[in-house]
Amino acid sequence: MFKKVLCLLMVVAMLLSIAGCRDSSETSTGGKKKDYKIGIITGTVSQGEEEFQEAQNMVKKYGDMIVTATYPDNFSSETETTIANVVSLASDPEVKAIVFVQAVPGAAAAIDKVRETRPDMLFVCGVAAEDPATIASKADIVMLVDEISMGNTIPQKAHEMGAKTFIHYSFARHLSYATIAARRELMVAKCKELGIEFVDVTAPDPTGDAGVSGAQQFIIEDVPRQVAKYGKDTAFFSTNCSMQEPLIRTILNEKAIYPQQCCPSPYHGYPAGLGIDVTGHEGDVDYMIQQIKSKLTEAGQESRMATWGVPINMLMIEAGVEYAIKYCEGETKDRHDPEVFKKVINKLADGLGLKLSLYKDENVGELKNFYMLLCDFYDFSK
Repeated sequence: MFKKVLCLLMVVAMLLSIAGCRDSSETSTGGKKKDYKIGIITGTVSQGEEEFQEAQNMVKKYGDMIVTATYPDNFSSETETTIANVVSLASDPEVKAIVFVQAVPGAAAAIDKVRETRPDMLFVCGVAAEDPATIASKADIVMLVDEISMGNTIPQKAHEMGAKTFIHYSFARHLSYATIAARRELMVAKCKELGIEFVDVTAPDPTGDAGVSGAQQFIIEDVPRQVAKYGKDTAFFSTNCSMQEPLIRTILNEKAIYPQQCCPSPYHGYPAGLGIDVTGHEGDVDYMIQQIKSKLTEAGQESRMATWGVPINMLMIEAGVEYAIKYCEGETKDRHDPEVFKKVINKLADGLGLKLSLYKDENVGELKNFYMLLCDFYDFSK
């Protein structure tokens, strides 16, 4: 009898030992625990809510395999903080890749600093704000909305919506960016071709003394002034993310025209601007489009306001994370594997009209790892 009890106790001990080993090597969902982590750095809620929330979505999806950080709201004057936050992510030896959206000024310097001690780190940068050739030489993959093509597509959409005037809100810092400056020049030419009056309006820089609230207040006050001066058939475009919410709300009230945001997406500015509750629907694009359509139709603005059917900044983060996973698991031929990257991003944007092209720098030619993203407009009147 004693021998039987002893054998039984030995079996139980072995089972507990096995269970203990399993707990240490597997995640709470039963999957194998990864031997790597992926860092994501985004703006704060006030500067870039869409990408901030998408980073949290990645945490929900992958758990502690994802670590996050933010760059400061006043990133243009606090580049050292941006660099420090990226370096802090990289200080964890388990972090093998960092997805940087938006890649604000300071991103290139942050990559240089990390590579001093972590030359193996993979960097995927979206919404790159620095010189294209420079950031392309630092990061492994760079993504940006096709701002060059948008120089033609946005005025064309405004024209189809009945615009007679096109208001372009920006400020000196943004106009110093190569792609934004080039897009503006194309907008001027396209508006002239279409018979639309192009009007430059200098807005406060949200990273300046007035801050985000000052820039938003300017939009709230200036849109009615411009509509009173030029009429309701006036299209508005701003180069800044934090201005989109007040722009949407005020344009809706003034019955003016809004062809798209700076970073086109159903989630960019529309939920707060139209008072849409996204709780429980953070990644549900179809839900968001239907909610926007309902609000615009109720206001008679369904044919005067638009966006893309793709949440572009969210797409950049998800594509960056999925590509980083493949890189960390040895499924890419190199740090930049064009074939794998294109498969990843096209799968995520399936059926949404995504067009990929490479950025062409006037000095160095085509940048092989700098991808320009262009998508179809979503027409809420259909």
